[in-house]
This record gives sequence, C-alpha cells and structure tokens, in this order.
Amino acid sequence: MNFSVQEQMEKYQQKMTSTKLKKAVVLLSGGIDSSTTLAIALKKGFECYALTFDYKQRHRLEIESAKKIAIKLGVKKHLLVKFDLSEIGCSALTDTKIEVPKNRLSITQIPITYVPARNTIFLSFALA
Repeated sequence: MNFSVQEQMEKYQQKMTSTKLKKAVVLLSGGIDSSTTLAIALKKGFECYALTFDYKQRHRLEIESAKKIAIKLGVKKHLLVKFDLSEIGCSALTDTKIEVPKNRLSITQIPITYVPARNTIFLSFALA
C-alpha cells in the first residue's frame, strides 16, 4: 500500500497519542525551576527522561542536586552530558580568572555570570 506523506504523518500522530504514557525530556539543572517542571510533568503522567549538563561550570552543587532529584522523583533515565563551555564567551561561571560576584543588588547590564547561548545549546541537546 502506498500512503501519502500526509497519511503517514496522521498515522504516526495517532500512534503517538494512543500510547498510554507520553514521553518528556526535562532539562534538569538541579535548581527549583527545572525540578518543579519535572514534578509537573510526572504528575501529568509523562514518562520523564532528565538531561543535566556539566559544561565545566564552577558551581557543582546543582549537578549533585539534579542527580538526587532524578532518583527521588523516579525518572526513567537521567543523563549527564559533559562538554566544555569555558573556551566560549567570558563568564564568571566558566572562567576561573573571573570572580563570581557575591552581591548583585543592582543589575544595569548583562551580569558577568551570563553564559552566552547556554540555553540554546541545552535545547539543541534535548532536541537531538
């Protein structure tokens, strides 16, 4: 049988929506926002796959928190993706020569802790 592209897409969409458990990829940093997103996805019945990124950032606590949260909430699989952003951009989070500011009461410009295109890179991994 020959199906048109439209018919094949409709058949695929029906198959995907008829499965009992929909899948979700959650970018899990270990912080409150991504942890809440994971909890909501699980509560809505998604089978969750968590992605955490080790991009050579100076703060390691969130990575350890992400591991604990993934176990505690019961994700299907937790993947730690390692790559080096310390060579790209100029951020206190990835460059050990730049001090991480302690008091950020007033921000009138892009903060030194900003990592250029970090979230875009994360989304590219998730889409892959």
